[in-house]
Amino acid sequence: MANRVFLIVLDSFGIGGAPDADRFNDEGSNTLAAVLSYSDRPFPNLEKMGLLAIDGEYDPRITGYLSKQKTIFSPIGSYARVRELSAGKDSTIGHWEIAGIMSGKPLPTYPDGFPDEIIEALSKATGRGILCNKPYSGTAVIADYGEEHMKTGSLIVYTSADSVLQIAAHEDIVPIAELYDICTKAREIMSGEHAVGRVIARPFTGTPGNFERTPRRHDYSLEAPSTTMLDILKDAGLDVISVGKIFDLFAGRGITESNPTSGNTEGIAKLASMTGRDFKGLCFVNLVDFDMKYGHRNDIKGYCEAMHEFDDALGGIIDSLKDDDLLIITADHGCDPSTVSTDHSRECVPLLIYGDGYRVPHNMGELAGFGNIANIVLTALLGREYKQHFAPAAASKVPSDDNIMSYVDLTNLKTTATTEDIKALIEKAVSQDCASVCIPPCFVRDAVAASAGRIAVCTVIGFPNGYSTTGSKIYEAVEACDSGASEIDMVININFVKSGRMDEVANEIKLIADAVHSKGAILKVIIETCSLEEDEKISLCHIVTDAGADFIKTSTGFGTAGATVEDVALMSTNTGADVKVKAAGGIRSEEAARDMIKAGASRIGASRL
Repeated sequence: MANRVFLIVLDSFGIGGAPDADRFNDEGSNTLAAVLSYSDRPFPNLEKMGLLAIDGEYDPRITGYLSKQKTIFSPIGSYARVRELSAGKDSTIGHWEIAGIMSGKPLPTYPDGFPDEIIEALSKATGRGILCNKPYSGTAVIADYGEEHMKTGSLIVYTSADSVLQIAAHEDIVPIAELYDICTKAREIMSGEHAVGRVIARPFTGTPGNFERTPRRHDYSLEAPSTTMLDILKDAGLDVISVGKIFDLFAGRGITESNPTSGNTEGIAKLASMTGRDFKGLCFVNLVDFDMKYGHRNDIKGYCEAMHEFDDALGGIIDSLKDDDLLIITADHGCDPSTVSTDHSRECVPLLIYGDGYRVPHNMGELAGFGNIANIVLTALLGREYKQHFAPAAASKVPSDDNIMSYVDLTNLKTTATTEDIKALIEKAVSQDCASVCIPPCFVRDAVAASAGRIAVCTVIGFPNGYSTTGSKIYEAVEACDSGASEIDMVININFVKSGRMDEVANEIKLIADAVHSKGAILKVIIETCSLEEDEKISLCHIVTDAGADFIKTSTGFGTAGATVEDVALMSTNTGADVKVKAAGGIRSEEAARDMIKAGASRIGASRL
């Protein structure tokens, strides 16, 4: 289970491809593609999170961008495309669905302005006149109506394609406290059939021709109609910390601490500081500038630069995560800055996950519903994890110089081996006081039952070629341990070694070592020396040491050659003090085995010694 979850919403960062985009007149909208069309500058940290590995990114602006990149970093966690199921494309509906509420009915919108009874009620409640009452751009509306507002004191009331009622007022004409009070009254009026998602206070300053909005915007959201993920976590006694407009979007409900921000830069800074805080629960972050400053204003350059600001900070955020932290990055809708429209766009959104339980690269495909995110968060923070615990005899045998077989993992990895062959191997190994038996994974349960604790059971994963995926190797290793194996011999990905992708080789070994050690077993790493150059062998000795594996092993026995004294000596010299050497492959005589031990081997793998 995770201790802390950091859930970051890149407000409006859609990735196109919503199957129902035509219902919203948003065919072809793709915020990611628009951002990538501006510059070829890489996004290394979002790439590592899997952003550019998500299925379905076929927009020519994306493929064109990818074709110009010298390197695309491989994902370090899980990634997916997620489609919204709710009937809307605004921030309130999007965040509600992220928190577990699917809205089958869209919130009301007012493409022709608000009805007379609403305008009359607003004027009566506030004692001020009303200007505009149309769908409008936030910057254009103060340019067109700001001077009249300053002369008359009337409120500028406008809407958009979203379910919002926005009230703009000059801070010198309507002080902030009064504007907030006005919006509180408007929130009470906008109820029942007129229950818009948000009433938004939009203060501005300046003089005619030079008006600009201030950062003191405040959202008055419709309260969620039922229990959300935030309510559940708060009721369970966990921290629910909001950064940015999360508090506003959920009307403060389910929040234990609010941290408002003036925009992305402050939001990113507060997020970074939260990674250094000691809390237990959820830190829920909204970075609003992507939507408010760039998407709605069709500012592709600004959007791209803001994404780079986030990407630059993301590397430090990833590095600051603790082992039991979980990082999730997603969005609530799209707002393609390259289209004629300045409104939100119906798009799928990215889901990028790294941390506790999600450190294995995994393509999750396309997921239906933002509610998947709530399930991930709740499972991470509240879910129970049932583990099988064994008492394996891992490395329990102390070898004796008087008995060469006490160094030996007696092995039968033949593709024709039978259950009876494995049972016979166990009896022979027990009678000769061997270190373990090394057998195919399919026989682990049989071997554990037959050995009855008399000898350690070892098995192989990724065997013999090593080119299966990290995820499959981890699954194979964990399953073997849960079946009773106490020693795991894994084959490295030699293809990646030859491709120069040593970071990925190192990451795989570390992940498998952690998984195996969590089960109380030990890990031996097979590097297949016959396929390697000397510098590759030395590099792998250092990698295996840093990864915390227990042994480095020469060979599978299925390669073009087996162990050599020279390789054992090289490996013994270049590994750390906590890493032992296992020599395997072609060792058939006691003399050959003792030569290997003299060169530095602590374990021998053999089938015919």
